[in-house]
Amino acid sequence: MENVVIRDATIEDLTRIVEIYNATIAGRMVTADTQPVTVKSREKWFYEHSADSRPLWMLEYQGEVCGWLSFQSFYGRPAYQSTAEISIYLSEKARGKGLGYHFLKKAIESCPRLRIKTLLGFIFAHNEPSLRLFAKFGFERWGYLPKVAELDEVERDLVIMGKRVMN
Repeated sequence: MENVVIRDATIEDLTRIVEIYNATIAGRMVTADTQPVTVKSREKWFYEHSADSRPLWMLEYQGEVCGWLSFQSFYGRPAYQSTAEISIYLSEKARGKGLGYHFLKKAIESCPRLRIKTLLGFIFAHNEPSLRLFAKFGFERWGYLPKVAELDEVERDLVIMGKRVMN
């Protein structure tokens, strides 16, 4: 896709990261947070990312920053170092344009360099666009946690999508 740039995030991007994230909260489809987060509250999270092992990327489309992707360590113990959870967030006007596809494709292609063998996505069961996107890349449903989240008094299920990217 033309006019798509994926780059490492800088601390100057943190305000935009938080804006995009907070804009997803009201829809109750993407995050389990129910109240907006602050830039200050996300600083530690930002600095936990490393370009050479757990990157945080920004997506620019037609010159505008409209999304981000993060790799997070899974379960925080050394034996799981080759497994990472990925999260993709797009601004509302960037959704439905195939940009998530570019993000996920780059994430999978980058796994050998990042020494990641397994990718996981934790996705609400009612978030059908994200489930379809991950399935398109061969992710399978590895787990199903019924009614583990409650959003506005509605219990929601969580699907764990997984893909082995390196043998």
